[in-house]
Amino acid sequence: MGELVGSHEVHFSGPGETVTLRHAAHSRDAFAAGALRAAAWVQGKPPGLYRMRDVGNDAGSTM
Repeated sequence: MGELVGSHEVHFSGPGETVTLRHAAHSRDAFAAGALRAAAWVQGKPPGLYRMRDVGNDAGSTM
């Protein structure tokens, strides 16, 4: 699988139980693709604070 370049976990806990969602990235390719997509999206936008969800929520987006 290659080296581990990123690992994230989200825990949802309640009384007596926990559900864990884990993501492991074995390549930086997905991160680079997202960065390139965001760079293309932000061109022409006014200065401000943007989030990746803004890129994904734009009309016609497949994110």
